Amino acid sequence: MAFTGNFMCTSFKLQLLTGTHAFTTTVTRGSTAADTFKIALYTSSATLDASTTAYSATNETSGTGYTAAGNTLASAATSSSGTTAFVDFADSSWTTASFTARGALIYNSTQSNKSVVVLDFGSDKTVSAGTFTIVFPAADATNAIIRLA
Repeated sequence: MAFTGNFMCTSFKLQLLTGTHAFTTTVTRGSTAADTFKIALYTSSATLDASTTAYSATNETSGTGYTAAGNTLASAATSSSGTTAFVDFADSSWTTASFTARGALIYNSTQSNKSVVVLDFGSDKTVSAGTFTIVFPAADATNAIIRLA
């Protein structure tokens, strides 16, 4: 088992300080478009942790209904509560799917596939001729997947 927990990638933390990622529209970098964030699924053979710096197809999930590089995440919304800032995405689904995944990587495909967050599902999750859905928790200062306190 190569997944050992959920991690905000260290490289992502540094890139936040240099203005690399734009979750919503921005003019800071001379662009008015938000970056594209994706979620890719991985098998238990994948080695992903806080040191992961970019998306890789190595040990990525494969099967019916899954396309390499994963899904584009929709509706990135940033907010804050108290002293915590956070981002939320719409849930992401693969329909008519048959595959097994142990975890996932959220990454920024606009910025050379830079990694953001590693998600460990805790065990293999399998779908057989059904819908596989990543349900993001409530977007608040306590539960959001990506939050800075």
